Amino acid sequence: MISEIKVFAPASVANVSCGFDVLGFCLDPIGDLIHVKMTEKPGVHIGNIKGYKVPKNPLKNVASVAVNALLKSHPTKNGFIISIEKKIKPGSGIGSSAASSAGAVFAVNELLGRPFKSDKLLDFAMFGEALASGEYHADNLAPVLFGGFTLVRSINPIDIVSLPYPPELIVTIIHPKIELKTIHSRAILKDDIPLKKAIKQWGNLGALVSALYTNNYNLLSRSLQDELIEPARSILIPKFEEVKNEALNQGALGSGISGSGPSIFALSKGMATAKKAGNAMAKIYKSIGLEYDMYLSPINKVGIKILK
Repeated sequence: MISEIKVFAPASVANVSCGFDVLGFCLDPIGDLIHVKMTEKPGVHIGNIKGYKVPKNPLKNVASVAVNALLKSHPTKNGFIISIEKKIKPGSGIGSSAASSAGAVFAVNELLGRPFKSDKLLDFAMFGEALASGEYHADNLAPVLFGGFTLVRSINPIDIVSLPYPPELIVTIIHPKIELKTIHSRAILKDDIPLKKAIKQWGNLGALVSALYTNNYNLLSRSLQDELIEPARSILIPKFEEVKNEALNQGALGSGISGSGPSIFALSKGMATAKKAGNAMAKIYKSIGLEYDMYLSPINKVGIKILK
């Protein structure tokens, strides 16, 4: 049995416009590097932290909280030291807490000889997400653990549907360098929604799933509409409407808030269009002097990867 492991835990996009808390897809070039070492001394400890700062207190770090949830179901005399090279900025809207939570439970599960399958790992990782956002949700965790494009049909019990997707889909992500914590962006959402808007949202979600199965880019484009969440959250993101419209003007299939923001995603057919959309989106932030990060990515079909 191996005693240490290093994994790449990728970023992800959740909600995908019309799929609040149920839809997500996995990104490829950006993610956390998580190193876990099994020790003879029991307990879960946080080791070295590089990159963006996260708590070293194991009661306040999403990775250790998720691993402790796993160990309650699989007691062991051993302990674990979790070291993280944090490359996904917390509060960026591309699944920072999900990457750390999922990556840590995946790594510990490997060291224990894989006693749990991905759906159970997702259950444990949600304890980390709940610490970060105040809610148990799996729309970021599912694509990280399963890879690709996923639909969360249920979290109690766990029921994840892996969705196909058109092979030429490319994601553009622009992250304006402001922090927007999930727990705050969830707080502004209303519990009650108008029935007419809910009906439109259901129609878009069903059509989007159909478009993914049939490689129907036109239907996919028409379906990437958010009637419920985006109108409330968009006011928290500088120049959101202008950035979104610039992406669409350059041929992107659709654009919206990535997770709880402030990152904005655009889906395009092909890399050339994705680059054009990104350049146009970037011009908006350049014009107001707001720093940003930008990523271009295919859909990551694998999810978490073990590194040698």
